[in-house]
Amino acid sequence: MNFLWLLPPGGYLLGSIPFGYLIVRATKGADVRASGSGNIGATNVNRVAGSGAGLATLLLDVAKGYAAVWLAEHASGGDVNWMAAAGLAAVVGHMFPVWLRFRGGKGVATALGVFVPLCWMAVAAAAVVWLAVASIWRYVSLASVVAAALLPVCMYLLYAPGTQHAPPLSVSYSTAIASILIIVKHRENMRRLMAGTEHRLKIGGR
Repeated sequence: MNFLWLLPPGGYLLGSIPFGYLIVRATKGADVRASGSGNIGATNVNRVAGSGAGLATLLLDVAKGYAAVWLAEHASGGDVNWMAAAGLAAVVGHMFPVWLRFRGGKGVATALGVFVPLCWMAVAAAAVVWLAVASIWRYVSLASVVAAALLPVCMYLLYAPGTQHAPPLSVSYSTAIASILIIVKHRENMRRLMAGTEHRLKIGGR
C-alpha cells in the first residue's frame, strides 16, 4: 500500500480542526457561529471574543495549513505534488470541517499557511495587495477576495522568477481551486458589500 495516499485525508483532518470555534467555546462558553457573521475564522472570533482570541485563531489557522504541507513534504521526500494535495485538503477541511457538520471558515488564513512553503514570494505579493485594499477601502472581505483572485497569477509569475519554469500543475491547480473556494465562501460578504451593510475594518479607532 502506498501510504502517501493518506496525506490528503490527513491534511483534511488537520485543516478541519476548528480552532476559532474551540477558542470561543473555551473562553466565552458560546458558539461563535451564532454571533456576528457566523464564521469560525479570526475576524469573527475577534468581534465575538476580543483581539487576543482573534489573534490566536489567526495564528493557529495559519499553522495548521503550514503543518499539513510540512508533514507532506517530510513524508514524501519533498514531492511538491503531495505537498500541494495535502495543502489543498487542509483548506477544504477548514472550510468544510467534519466536526462542525461541514460548516466552517473561509480559508484565508489556512491558505496563507499552505502556500507560504510552496512559494512565499507569491503569498507576500498577495499579502501586499490585501494590505493595500484593506487600508484603502477598510473591508477585510474585499481585500481577501482581491488577494485570492490574484494569488494564482502571483504563483505563476513568482514560483521560479528569472527562469522559464512555470509551477508544477499540481501547484497551479491547488492554488486556483483554493482561490475559487475562498471567493465562493465570501459570496455573502459580497452581497453585503453591494448592499452597503458589510462591516468595515477599524483603523486607529476610526
